[in-house]
Amino acid sequence: MRAMICTAILVVSVPLGAVAQQSDEGGDLHGDLNPEELSLDRALRDVGRGETSMTNCAMGYLITKSGRHAEARQLFERCSRDGWTGAMTWMSQLDDNGLGGPLDPGAAADWDKRAADLGDPVGMFNRGLDLMRGRGVARDEAAGRALVDRAAKAGLPTAQRLQGAGYDLDEVTPDADNWKYAPVS
Repeated sequence: MRAMICTAILVVSVPLGAVAQQSDEGGDLHGDLNPEELSLDRALRDVGRGETSMTNCAMGYLITKSGRHAEARQLFERCSRDGWTGAMTWMSQLDDNGLGGPLDPGAAADWDKRAADLGDPVGMFNRGLDLMRGRGVARDEAAGRALVDRAAKAGLPTAQRLQGAGYDLDEVTPDADNWKYAPVS
């Protein structure tokens, strides 16, 4: 009798202790037993699965600052498709500086416009700068100032600072970037 009870316990407990079967995505078929949280790789995996969120999209900042620009670009592109305007402004930054892809001021200006059109103050400010400088778009200082004004009215401190400086672009442009914004003759 004792042998039958031990055998029954062993048979019942084997499935509980069995090794989890792996899925194609790397997790087990029954979900992640102990998933890593708030890591760069977790954010990339989640976004790769189509799971965008404020936290996952914001992790792109850390990914690009760690030098993983191509991966940050993939994350920001997916987040942008889902309407996250902060990801659009980061796509602009990547395109404007040739990070994870070619230097493309036109694409950068397009990302700024998309974010601005959705009401993002940073997108408005950046699009305003694009227009005032004529970088990636035809120069239109009046339209650029109007967008900077909208961003300032929305409370963006950098836009308010630019207004206070009489729209002097040197107020918001690091000296290291002067080459980039110099007029083409």
